Amino acid sequence: MIQLLQSPWEERFRVCLGLVRLLHFLSESPLGSVALLDFQPRQFVMVEGELKLTDLDDATTREPLCRTDADCLLQFPLRNFSARCSERGLCEGMNEMRNLYNAHRYFFLYLLPHQAPVTLRPLVDQIMNSTAELRNNTNGTLEAFEEVFHIFRSGRHLENLPPTLIREYTSMRGVSSAGNVDYRCWPSYNQQGCVLSVHSTREAAAICHSHPQCTSFSLRGQRTWTGRLLATFRSGFSHLVPDVHSVVYMRKTKASLGGAPQ
Repeated sequence: MIQLLQSPWEERFRVCLGLVRLLHFLSESPLGSVALLDFQPRQFVMVEGELKLTDLDDATTREPLCRTDADCLLQFPLRNFSARCSERGLCEGMNEMRNLYNAHRYFFLYLLPHQAPVTLRPLVDQIMNSTAELRNNTNGTLEAFEEVFHIFRSGRHLENLPPTLIREYTSMRGVSSAGNVDYRCWPSYNQQGCVLSVHSTREAAAICHSHPQCTSFSLRGQRTWTGRLLATFRSGFSHLVPDVHSVVYMRKTKASLGGAPQ
């Protein structure tokens, strides 16, 4: 969990999205609605960035028995929820409610809101509020997550970025920088430098523009699980070397002060 807290938002969102997809499957499994009675982070492992459930010893497919609605009380340390007692004498939907609120308090609360893209925060806040109050079921929660995912992957949340920002940079294809002067940013895909995912060169230019120490950034075609590009941001370099896989973008205002940024 500590490692996840230090990872980029995109990777933390991947964990939460994977968890909601799992809960959706459990709510509609061939065995019936499955509740994880011992829902703890230790019951999961990470496999190549994907969340996997490893312990099903304390899972149940039986909804709690009831005679009245008063029997359908779902209790947690900080709050309680109520379900309806069906004509069949079952607290229908309680298994799904249990899983969803546990996902909120053990995962979403810590991983989802922090460092979310500014334009996506209203949607993220809606998810947080909905799961905190159990206003929606797992199906509705999954739809909300998928909406955030598709907006983020398509870059629709970046439509208001100034298109002129990239004009402040000179692009040099087929080269990479050497003698680099890196700086750290958080959260970065490389703890020794500043490597962030971007949807386009325009977003990379906007990020570099927002970092006072940034004078250049480079793209090598590497992509994250969403298809976004990995961009490396630097405060300077000494020279360029041939590299057919790389494109270097250098800020014109910085470069005009004396060749390559130092």
